[in-house]
Amino acid sequence: MAAGTGRAASFSVTLRVLPGEYAISRLEPDAALPDWADGPGFVSIARTVDELSILCEAERVPLGVRSEPGWSGFQFVGPFAFDETGIAASVLQPLADAGIGIVLVSTFDTDYLFVKTEQAGRAAEALTAAGHVAAPSG
Repeated sequence: MAAGTGRAASFSVTLRVLPGEYAISRLEPDAALPDWADGPGFVSIARTVDELSILCEAERVPLGVRSEPGWSGFQFVGPFAFDETGIAASVLQPLADAGIGIVLVSTFDTDYLFVKTEQAGRAAEALTAAGHVAAPSG
């Protein structure tokens, strides 16, 4: 948020489209980390007292695992310093305004945004209209 204004600062962020389709899986909180979770592409693993969540390429998730496939990813082209504010808000607000649900994952250097694959085109359009750049990977 911009200091004292109550609204997000204006940034132009370049978002690189990640190849492939992703899935978000839920395991029991005390489950061991499964071998299938790690591999090529983006991987996020989060353990809480309530669950073990894994976001990875959908093709790696075995049948029978509680999972929601059909996610497309965008990488915020960074890195961004920890004290930079309003970057995520400037990207998320146009998606919220367009009624597009998201999953946001932060890493040390940057952020990754996931939207349902059927909404990826609309998401790219909303981001572009807001002054951001959605670029193919590579």
